Amino acid sequence: MRSILVNADRKPASDARLDTALELARHLDGHVTVLVDTPVSRYIAMDPMGGSYVISEALDRARSDDDAAADAVETRLARGDVPFEVVRSEDDPVPALAAAARLADLVVLTRSGGMVGPVALSARAPVLALPDDGRINLPIRRAVIAWDGGEQSAAALKAAIPLLGSCELVKVVSVIEKVGGFPATDALRYLSRNGIHAEFEELERRGSTEETLAAGVRQAQADLLVMGAYGKSRMREFLFGGVTAYFLSDKAAPALLFAH
Repeated sequence: MRSILVNADRKPASDARLDTALELARHLDGHVTVLVDTPVSRYIAMDPMGGSYVISEALDRARSDDDAAADAVETRLARGDVPFEVVRSEDDPVPALAAAARLADLVVLTRSGGMVGPVALSARAPVLALPDDGRINLPIRRAVIAWDGGEQSAAALKAAIPLLGSCELVKVVSVIEKVGGFPATDALRYLSRNGIHAEFEELERRGSTEETLAAGVRQAQADLLVMGAYGKSRMREFLFGGVTAYFLSDKAAPALLFAH
């Protein structure tokens, strides 16, 4: 996990997101790529005849503001000790991040804003979703791995290995629902092969799966929750809710590492 991608914008959470990416790079001896995006589509309007046109004055102003933001980030990072690059895009945010993440090991985002789920589905890299205040303790000391035996949770577990080596507690937690997945013993063996000795806890379901898991995370006082993203179909989660949607909206949850 040496190549870390983070988006920067002019919103309040941007600084905390960037600070986290830099701290991760120091911890993992990595490199930070900062994406500053100015989506042109936001400045396209429709005329009464059904045609479209670019609101050029607004687009030029947004480009200028984002160029200034990119320059400020570059000036700030140049004074530090982490190798970095700042890249620009004019694509929509999710495609821009997915394209930039093709050779990234981790994407750092803020939980609110609606991008975490779509990026987790479209990018070929795990996503670290931070609380809105950027709260995360580095190096990570206590982590919970949500294990349901599925492909998504296996992908998340593998992606999290570089972050788990410093942990004083790693707990693999299951609320048994699926049949025919990988047994939890495989997850524990995989962690052990990577020098990580984890506890396993099977939670008795009380209420929904997500509520049961949230209670287990709180009890463990976890700094990080590792989980697969959209193990159910995304449409089903959209219509009926689900574990991914629950934790993306739960302000009490710790930082989340998603993989799909």
